[in-house]
Amino acid sequence: MRRPMMSLLLVVFMAFLLASPVLAAGETPTPAPVTALTVTTPYPGQVIGIGESVTLTLTIKSPIAQVVKIQAQNVPQGWTVTYRGGGNVIDQAYVAPGQDATVDMAINPPADVKAGTYTITTIVQGGTQTAQLDVSLTVKEKLPPKLSMTTDLPTIKGSPTTTFSYNVTIKNEGDEDLNVNLNANAPSDFQVTFNLLGNEVTSFPLSANSSKSLSVQVKPVGQVSAGSYPVDIIAQGGSAQASLTLTAVVTGQISLSITTPDGRLSSQATVGKDTPIQLVVQNNGSAPAQGITLSASPPSGWNVTFDPKQIDQIQAGKQVNVTMHVTPSDQAIAGDYMVTVSATPADGAVQSADFRITVVTSTLWGIAGIALIAVAVGVVGIAVVRFGRR
Repeated sequence: MRRPMMSLLLVVFMAFLLASPVLAAGETPTPAPVTALTVTTPYPGQVIGIGESVTLTLTIKSPIAQVVKIQAQNVPQGWTVTYRGGGNVIDQAYVAPGQDATVDMAINPPADVKAGTYTITTIVQGGTQTAQLDVSLTVKEKLPPKLSMTTDLPTIKGSPTTTFSYNVTIKNEGDEDLNVNLNANAPSDFQVTFNLLGNEVTSFPLSANSSKSLSVQVKPVGQVSAGSYPVDIIAQGGSAQASLTLTAVVTGQISLSITTPDGRLSSQATVGKDTPIQLVVQNNGSAPAQGITLSASPPSGWNVTFDPKQIDQIQAGKQVNVTMHVTPSDQAIAGDYMVTVSATPADGAVQSADFRITVVTSTLWGIAGIALIAVAVGVVGIAVVRFGRR
């Protein structure tokens, strides 16, 4: 008896499975039929500022075709609620099964509304069915326009050729979108540019309660002396303004040059004789040069000395006169020679200059030569006279 019963149950179960609809892959299930009148909105709770209005989209569904009435309840004093459909003010809507009715609900608080939370109820009634929707609006005082600027590194050091780069964050702390204009007050020897996302800008939009990061480039132009230079950055958006002071500390650099009072890098010297040559060592940089040592690379056998050999300090834009004593070798022959003169500061790069030294022989050797020639001529003359008589 049990086995026929089990077989019967199995047959019934298989028949149920065969009778059940099977969804094809990717097929969307058929939504459940609407069984009651409903009214909904995607965002029934919102936050607005004083003086702002709001419009919500309501969706009405009905199990039967009918005309429904729409009205607002619990409307605070001074507030207005308006329903619109098809661009017109309405108080009724037709709803068919499977076809949603869409209605716009415009809520306008009074100008003198107080901050707080307000609830307004929408009632939809059709036949014997009623639906309702509670909308909660939180009204807050609107923050006035306000800008702020910050940076993590307001002071940067560099040389006169450095481009000083600062990361600056500008924040809109108000409840209104702003168009921010940028300006800078910088010393005349500096150029300031603003970069946003790799592009140079002078203004940009900034949404309420948001911030953006800028790169501020401060570049020296021309000859800038060592020192601290303040650069004021100003952001203006409507009635809101913020400022920030950035500082570029120029450490300065040394730039030495070696020349002569008349600018000529050439002179004349006599074999074996000390010849003084006047030099001018000048600091054309923006920082003082300290502990400058003078040296030379002369030809072999030459002697070159300096008076003074070392200079304690040369201020930026100043110069010092130095005497270079050049003594060519006794074996030097007449001609042009090159002597390299170098100035080495204690905290800077070596600066060199090449001097062409023209070597001439001593006049004493010329006189001695003439005397020897005269003696030789005299000897020859005496010999001719004596042996010529014979």
